[in-house]
Amino acid sequence: MEHTVSPEILGASLRWQERSTIHQDLLMPERLMHAKKAYTTRFLAQRLANSREGFFLSDTDVAPDSGDVVLAKVVRIGQHPKLESPASRRQALYIDDEILVAYGNRYAPDQFLAKVPPALDPCQLIAAGGVAGQVIAQHASMRAATEIAPIGLLADDSGILNLNRLAPHQLDTKLFDASSRMLPRRRPHVLAVLGTSMNSGKTTVMSCLIKGLSAAGLVVSAGKVTGTGSGNDPGMFGDAGAVKVLDFTDFGVPTTFQLDHRRVQALFTGMVGALTDSRTDVIVLEVADGVYQSETRLLLADPAFQTVVDRVIFAAVDALGAAAGLQLLRAAELRVAAVSGVLTSSPLAVHEASAALDVPVLGTFSLCTPSAAVGLLPRGGEEPTAASTGS
Repeated sequence: MEHTVSPEILGASLRWQERSTIHQDLLMPERLMHAKKAYTTRFLAQRLANSREGFFLSDTDVAPDSGDVVLAKVVRIGQHPKLESPASRRQALYIDDEILVAYGNRYAPDQFLAKVPPALDPCQLIAAGGVAGQVIAQHASMRAATEIAPIGLLADDSGILNLNRLAPHQLDTKLFDASSRMLPRRRPHVLAVLGTSMNSGKTTVMSCLIKGLSAAGLVVSAGKVTGTGSGNDPGMFGDAGAVKVLDFTDFGVPTTFQLDHRRVQALFTGMVGALTDSRTDVIVLEVADGVYQSETRLLLADPAFQTVVDRVIFAAVDALGAAAGLQLLRAAELRVAAVSGVLTSSPLAVHEASAALDVPVLGTFSLCTPSAAVGLLPRGGEEPTAASTGS
């Protein structure tokens, strides 16, 4: 069988070859073992634990790409005083600690807007899950980001070490023009949780929904399609009863902000395919940030997303946001089953939303009840997609 190399891996190898004259330092395994690893670099941590192979360190005049693994030193402690470990434990950071994190862009209205810098200059830890970037703007409530100084990019004989070379799942961008027929024809129901914004309650809604469906005797798998790498949300999905959990970092992506739509679609279709098996009854997917976020808005307009997703549960902060979001989702031909989220913490907000909307407004924690959770699934004779039924 002919072995195919993904464009991302080939690109990393070519970039390394183009810079073959760059000075390379051989890193001792002990130094990498001692460095604090992040959630985003957990597959590298596994590789280091199972092998004492040597790695190289690039010079600092190399331009990084999103997903490149960098060895960096902590210079100043700021907004993120702790680094999330591969096991999702918060590791305290100290000045001069060496850390292994990945470059990435970030879109977080309540925290930071950041980009991959053009060079290995001093930059910031822009997410506790282990993402390095250059802060462009930040929310007024945030402290200055933790400052780090890159030492060099990690590399081996195959090229620069990017997360896509370490991940257990690979993106198949050939699905760019695909419709749902490119996905498994017989698959579980697919529910998606979206929201008005960051911190609208999406992850809690996801977890309660998983709990309610599992309590009803259904086998649930869960995924986080977009966002910034962190183990908190996948961990909550597993705690709620999901038998299989994936997020975009399992596909070698540290963050999905500014990821081209071809790769976002490949994430969505690849995740649904990977979560589909003979025992799973329902797949529940979280799409991060709000419906106005650029990658989310393109995904909502994608025919594959519109066809594959059976129902949407929408998390909102207030009644006005719920009404506006419902209008946008319906314009994208998505079927909204209910509104929930932060607004359900306020009886007055629930009253306002219930008066304005023609879908149920359900308390977040009521979704833990089997009857409430199962009630959001398509009913018999109401199956909307041919692909979901295999017809």
